[in-house]
Amino acid sequence: MFDTLLIANRGEIACRVIRTAKRLGLRTVAVYSEADAGAMHVAMADEAVLIGPAPVSQSYLNAEAIIQAARRTGADAIHPGYGFLSENPDFVEAVAAAGLIFVGPSASAIRAMGLKDAAKRLMEEAGVPVVPGYHGKEQDPAFLAGEAERIGYPVLIKARAGGGGKGMRRVDDPAGFEDALEGARREAQSAFGDPRCLIEKFVATPRHIEIQIFGDGHGNVVHLFERDCSLQRRHQKVIEEAPAPGMMEEMRAAMGEAAVTAAKAIGYSGAGTVEFIVDASDGLRPDRFYFMEMNTRLQVEHPVTEAITGLDLVELQLRVASGEALPLTQADLQIDGHAFEARLYAEDPAKGFLPATGRITHLHLAEGSPALRIDTGVRQGDRVTPHYDPMIAKLIVHGPDRPSALRRLARALGAVRIAGLVTNAAFLKRLAEHEGFAAGEVDTGLIDRDASELTAPALPSARIRALAALAVHCGGAASDVEDRSPFARLAGFRAWGPARQAVRFAEEGGRTDMVVTDRGGGAYDVAPGDRPDETVRIDLVASECSDEAGAMVLRVVVEETQSSVHLLLSDDAVTVFSDGAAHILPLYRPSAAAETAPSVDRIVAPMPGTISKLAVEAGARVTTGAPLVVLEAMKMEHTLKAPRDGTIAELLVALGDQVEDGAVLVTFGEEA
Repeated sequence: MFDTLLIANRGEIACRVIRTAKRLGLRTVAVYSEADAGAMHVAMADEAVLIGPAPVSQSYLNAEAIIQAARRTGADAIHPGYGFLSENPDFVEAVAAAGLIFVGPSASAIRAMGLKDAAKRLMEEAGVPVVPGYHGKEQDPAFLAGEAERIGYPVLIKARAGGGGKGMRRVDDPAGFEDALEGARREAQSAFGDPRCLIEKFVATPRHIEIQIFGDGHGNVVHLFERDCSLQRRHQKVIEEAPAPGMMEEMRAAMGEAAVTAAKAIGYSGAGTVEFIVDASDGLRPDRFYFMEMNTRLQVEHPVTEAITGLDLVELQLRVASGEALPLTQADLQIDGHAFEARLYAEDPAKGFLPATGRITHLHLAEGSPALRIDTGVRQGDRVTPHYDPMIAKLIVHGPDRPSALRRLARALGAVRIAGLVTNAAFLKRLAEHEGFAAGEVDTGLIDRDASELTAPALPSARIRALAALAVHCGGAASDVEDRSPFARLAGFRAWGPARQAVRFAEEGGRTDMVVTDRGGGAYDVAPGDRPDETVRIDLVASECSDEAGAMVLRVVVEETQSSVHLLLSDDAVTVFSDGAAHILPLYRPSAAAETAPSVDRIVAPMPGTISKLAVEAGARVTTGAPLVVLEAMKMEHTLKAPRDGTIAELLVALGDQVEDGAVLVTFGEEA
């Protein structure tokens, strides 16, 4: 095997590749942008090379800079991870021309599967079933609209290049086709540099099931069973699992055979995934699956396959790339138990999964255990920037069966504690506890159907508010009410009645007072100032400050149940962690309350980004919910809509403008 490996990626996948490479005794080289100078993958590698500014086009997509970094550091091979240059055949050829080994398939194999339309035609010729649709080269909008009519609505518009749900739109009727096509093309051009699209029939009850395949340079190809990736939002995967619930051996064999056929048709070597859309309207049937695309790289969700097979796919990649044959045959492979992976993102489900940016001021992902694996590329204190995908971590659990693995996933998600920016942890926990999901009744529309329940903001309960008030009252001072000193039992003692303190929290439009009554000996009554009948009785067993950032742990008894509560206490707010949610209760400051009063007279940028579309002009009259501006950020488009009826007073941005977080984009005049 080669001696030195350069990882042409960042974040959790770079860290994951480095771990395996080091276990195999390889020297590792990281590359990084100016924005990633202090990143985790840079610190983990034996050596790291700066390759350019923050924008990916000037750093992680700069093939020449990456190859120069490999030459400068004496690297023998380059692992591309996923995303960025991982499926760029020109990069593969440039790596080979530089005398280096590319850890992945050949350029010809990537080209064969890189464009969805050509790949589907190739698969049809190989006898692999494909979804009905138009996969040709003609791109005239009127022609494509006609093809959509021929196929029959609803249809999916899909970018022919790339993946990850980008450049994809569902269209239910002809009236929405033109705008959907325009949006898909714009997003595809931005993400992949190719605006061309194909049209496919939308499967009414779809499940997304994919087959992990592996080939070597000696003509051997095996499949490593299936993964179910049906829990999606915006066509992006949220929770993946292996094996697929309800899968029968007959269908598994048929899908595995089709995937191996697809790989052999292009002489595939390395790790790859053949993705199928399954019509689950009558359950899983071996005649109801259709080829969607092939990802000629390692997948984000590869850990669930590793969990049920006991294999290290990155190790296999490195061995195959160094010329070794696969060390196993299809007969050697078997499924052990069940695994789930949840993608933890900095995003706000209650606001349409709007990506979040900022500094991670507190980070605790979960307690370690043999059944839990955490793949991450961030640490406490790191920043999530608008330049890259906002993934924080992947939580992977394994169990002897699906129910036990799902329970472990819910527990792991409930233990997540992150402050500094909003995350989807509570949303993921609700999904893990969803009755239909637990029963295996999964399809790609599940999240949309139950969106209001799954994405509702987690509001602080009376218990959460009471605990936050008690944390302020205690002031973060470490104490132990089990202290045997008789004077410790006199805490809160007053000669003329119990001690009381009002803790004031900011609310929209005002404040809420919580009155803490110290009854001594670690016993407290906490109630809203205007509703003493809603008193919460708390017995404080112990408290401690776990770090200098204000983290606290209170061991309390509430309603005869003892538990540990984790909080963060700062000068401005109290954060209480519960079931994956971070309940932030701002402390009341009259001047701050006046400054942060909400306004419906302007639209501001929710994050840094680029203006990719203007849907209105100054002077136009709009109604509530009308699209105004499309902001491109974190590789996705976000449509900003009118908060009320009114007239556009000013349009303060132009097409292509770069805007900062909080920049005013549109102002409103009088109501219509």
